[in-house]
Amino acid sequence: MRFTTRTRDAVRDALVETARADDAVAAAALVGSGATGREDEWSDIDLVLRVAADADPADVAARWTESMYAAHGAVHHLDVVADGVLYRVFLLAGSLQVDVSFWPYERFRETVEGFRLLFGETNPPAHLPPPDPERLIGLAWLHALHARSAIARGRRWQAVTMLDGVREQLVSLACLRHGLSPHQGRGVDGLPAAELDVLAGIRAAVTGTGTAGLRATHEAAVHAIHAEAARHDPALADRLAGAFEDLRSTR
Repeated sequence: MRFTTRTRDAVRDALVETARADDAVAAAALVGSGATGREDEWSDIDLVLRVAADADPADVAARWTESMYAAHGAVHHLDVVADGVLYRVFLLAGSLQVDVSFWPYERFRETVEGFRLLFGETNPPAHLPPPDPERLIGLAWLHALHARSAIARGRRWQAVTMLDGVREQLVSLACLRHGLSPHQGRGVDGLPAAELDVLAGIRAAVTGTGTAGLRATHEAAVHAIHAEAARHDPALADRLAGAFEDLRSTR
């Protein structure tokens, strides 16, 4: 049975109390919807821990992991490491996601919008910069290149996967232009209807059958990359114009 808001809140409260009682945790904060009052029935838990200066983050993470399995019914976990910080993502029975990040003492700070300090002290905020549009454009044409070769080789599902990658970069680029979150599709539903129609059209063509549908999707995707590049960096778009023209052909 899927988790309820009551069970989620109970797990969150228990974790916060555990953090308060842990001598190896100097501070804790909530991030995400739980920090901004935007929780709904699908929201997860995002707990940020500042490991005490005299404690080893790896040891603290190991203890907390053991507790997540023994006390809270975790069935699996996934590690993401970024800028020296361990983000451990737990899947609990009932499909509740619990993210616990273990920050070295000197690195603990607000890095995202929506940070609610629960106890302890934090370093001055340092929000992460938005992604570089030029890099997103590069990732888009790289996926488009591989989509083209996959279509030509008759590797339909590889082509679908690569075209999905193109669309992900287009979403991030469009969100950047409109001041929306460019991370993990969080801002995409706030894009203007006309831009969502372009993305929806690309998706609809991908789910069709046959090589002709994939070729049409690929051509539309390359056109969208070029148009998006022109909005962000006209000089770069001009420099890429010839390459994009060649890239449109999958034969």
